[in-house]
Amino acid sequence: MALGGILFASCTKFLDRMPDDQLTLEMVFNDKTRTEDWLAGVYSNIPDPYWGYARHLGWDPLSDDMAPSTGWEQFGWTVIGKQTGNWNPSSEWEPNYWVELPKRIRSAYIFLDNVKPNPAQLVTEEEVNLMKAEARFMIAYYYSLLVETYGAIPFQLGLADPSASEEELMLGQSPFDQVVDWIDQELLEVSRLLPASYSAAQKYGRATSIMSLAVRARLLLFAASPLVNGNPDYAGFVNNKGEEIYNPTFNENKWTRAADASKLLIEEAEKAGHRLYYEYNSDGTIDAFMSYQNMMFRRPQDGNNEILFARPQSDIWEYDKHAQPRGTGGNGGLGITQSLVDAFFMENGRAIDDPASGYVEKGFSTADEVRNTKWIESQGNGKVTLAGTYNMYTHREPRFYISVLYNGSWFRRENRTTQFYSGHWDGGPTHDAPQNGYLLRKKVHPDHDPRNGTNPYRPGIVYRLGEAYLNYAEALNESDPTHTDILKYLNLIRERAGIPQYGKGPNALPVPTSQEAMRNAIRRERRVELNNEGIRYRDIRRWKIGEQTLNGNFYGMNFSGTERDDNESNPNAFFRRMVYQRRAFTAKNYWFPVPQSEIDKNPNLVQNPFWD
Repeated sequence: MALGGILFASCTKFLDRMPDDQLTLEMVFNDKTRTEDWLAGVYSNIPDPYWGYARHLGWDPLSDDMAPSTGWEQFGWTVIGKQTGNWNPSSEWEPNYWVELPKRIRSAYIFLDNVKPNPAQLVTEEEVNLMKAEARFMIAYYYSLLVETYGAIPFQLGLADPSASEEELMLGQSPFDQVVDWIDQELLEVSRLLPASYSAAQKYGRATSIMSLAVRARLLLFAASPLVNGNPDYAGFVNNKGEEIYNPTFNENKWTRAADASKLLIEEAEKAGHRLYYEYNSDGTIDAFMSYQNMMFRRPQDGNNEILFARPQSDIWEYDKHAQPRGTGGNGGLGITQSLVDAFFMENGRAIDDPASGYVEKGFSTADEVRNTKWIESQGNGKVTLAGTYNMYTHREPRFYISVLYNGSWFRRENRTTQFYSGHWDGGPTHDAPQNGYLLRKKVHPDHDPRNGTNPYRPGIVYRLGEAYLNYAEALNESDPTHTDILKYLNLIRERAGIPQYGKGPNALPVPTSQEAMRNAIRRERRVELNNEGIRYRDIRRWKIGEQTLNGNFYGMNFSGTERDDNESNPNAFFRRMVYQRRAFTAKNYWFPVPQSEIDKNPNLVQNPFWD
């Protein structure tokens, strides 16, 4: 039987290998290198959290975080059509999880059935058992990606018998909770078989107990949320056997299970040495700017123990180049939404719609804004904004400046400010310019230089401890709203972010006084802390807020503006809110559609709700 080997053997290309059809199973599993390479191929569909989330998967553009230039649709950015509702079950989606992930799952099952000790090549029973645990982790992980993307999926353990009847091979979808329950238990069991970390550097990115618990905690949070926990919209939606795919009855215990899973993850992660990443000023205070920026760039060997799950080989230039201004050698159009700009807190930790926030939108600053930080991207010496900055962007929290490149920002490498005015260095009318006045700064390495091909390495972070803290706070607020851990973990995130905490510390803010108020506080914190990390799209869907947040006009600054002016009556004023895109989101968009080509092949499949 000709099944597969792997093209590459280098551990540095661990995630890029694909099967070579010329090898037999016997040849593969009698050879140590080929066996390891087969397992490497199983890992190859871990999504790239840089270019994958931005373009191929589209998780960030499909949320209200990211705004790629709408002109890029002509260059294959199909995610822009999805933003505007222009897609259907026959539309192209390059990752094609429905087809591609089952291939990896099948490959993992073949591995489990065939891997064996090889004393002649020093492959021990212990090493085989570890590799089997890795393969089991990957099966459960890929199933978690499938259910979060499609909801209802065909589910089968082990390899199908090729002599089985067509009815047995043509599987319909399984009830959602059944699949989640299996993933839950499988990841918990596998976490007891895997190490918390590896001492060998070449094993960085291989499955660990912490990765297992992280995937489990995120999935159980999803499964407890309104989209799939008692959602009346799906009542009567059944599979080919007449079984309800989604339980229409709310189950409060799902939130308890999610909270317990996040608590276990935090305990085990901290036991293994994981911590929030901090950098400090010379006076010993937390440098929130450098902490938030370098949390995405530093590796574990550089002291960044916040990373729980990373893809070692992640895109190292496309993301950065597309977010660099056109006049600096970049492609200049990978932006963020005005909605995200507005979501960041003020320096005093309050939202801009809070009357006590001090937010001023109109006008321009008259002096440089200096804070206690080693951040050098705005001329150094603690400067955060320069005199003449549009007031909307002044006195904002540190995470704003690390995430947003606005018109008039200092750009260190070019020794000048950005010029997004139409006809200027970095602006329109070209499609390689921010269509709404902003470029993405978060996760864009400040030393990336497209002119000279300088592409610094940074880990592709799939899960980090900061998310786990917010997951725990959210689940706990839903299951045990008076628990003190809610405030503890929410405040740990705010402390590292350099903004006042709720109820303690300098300039403390009032503690939210109800479950609903705390829910809103947690959701606002998630929006900011986890922006452009592939999380927001999942949050919008699981909270069932897509129609409110993703359906309607999207705003930004005036793309056609040529003047540094904020006069609403001046058509050439750049600094005025303008609609740049109208997006569409309806009830069907909570799930990706089952590809029509698969339904055509398998009559036992049913299309996802409202896509028919």
